[in-house]
Amino acid sequence: MKTIDFRSDTVTLPPPEMREAMHTAALGDDVYGEDPTINAFEARAAAILGKEAAVYVSSGTMGNLIATMTYTRPGDEVICGRMMHTFRAEGGGAARIAGVSSWTVPQERATVNPADIAAGIHPDDPHYPRTALVWVEQPHSGWVMPLDNLAAVAAVAREHGLPVHMDGARIFNAATALGVPASTIAGHVDSVMFCISKGLSAPVGSVLVGSSDFIKRARRNRKVLGGAMRQAGVIAAAGLYALDNMIDRLAEDHANARRLAAGLRDLGWRTDRETPETNIFFAEAPAGLAPREASAALREQAILVSSPYTGPMRLVTHYGIDDADITRALDAFAAVTEGATAKAAS
Repeated sequence: MKTIDFRSDTVTLPPPEMREAMHTAALGDDVYGEDPTINAFEARAAAILGKEAAVYVSSGTMGNLIATMTYTRPGDEVICGRMMHTFRAEGGGAARIAGVSSWTVPQERATVNPADIAAGIHPDDPHYPRTALVWVEQPHSGWVMPLDNLAAVAAVAREHGLPVHMDGARIFNAATALGVPASTIAGHVDSVMFCISKGLSAPVGSVLVGSSDFIKRARRNRKVLGGAMRQAGVIAAAGLYALDNMIDRLAEDHANARRLAAGLRDLGWRTDRETPETNIFFAEAPAGLAPREASAALREQAILVSSPYTGPMRLVTHYGIDDADITRALDAFAAVTEGATAKAAS
């Protein structure tokens, strides 16, 4: 029986054509700038985001940290929404390695108030850390940051001479939801990190894009972190294939997420949004069905979901999950729900 894995879009496997592109990739030494596949991939990544240059890195966490190191110096401060992945879930790397502190502002879904950003910018006073950078995230936990909000935040940053870096791990999902090219989103910020190993289905890697000068400095910081690569065209080829073939199909994942969410609500589950904007939403089981109990019961039917001890579970649709899989998954959720209801009534 096929396993249907809703835990994350990081579990995607490359399609056969992507594997073939990896197998036949031309290779060279990237440290010498001689890997033609990496060079082509970086150029394509920069172009599709409307930036001058790009550097291939091993992960989104590395890309965000490199950006922070490139814009700041130890003792500086960054401003960000308090729920941002870079602040909450990247091991404290900004503080530990880049040596910067974070000033967090309230965040509602993917939205932050530009006035809160402005209020967090410190005056030029030796008592305070130097405000050096603004972080934004697009999308955040499946929520899309409205373009007018992004533009307003960027305008505040520009007014104070601050660069804006975007954690755009799933920026192509956001672009699909907004119905705009990813370059339209990226045009509001100075640099973007995006992942190819999530919805785009490549096996490994992320890309950091920005100005030529920024990327030149970023490469030095990649070296400091041990991230300079050699004959990595074998994996960059997957990224090239992804950019050319895997973006348009993201709409299928969004449609599957909407169908899954609607079906769960029909079964009495509570979802954190009526209509998922992208491929991610959170769901909570009906009363009497504990999350880990539900997860274990679903696993017996080859349905994998996140299994928090309390609270909602995250559900993520992606390449490898099709319409028939959503039908089978909803049948499994129905059986688990009905079983819990019958147990409670006995």
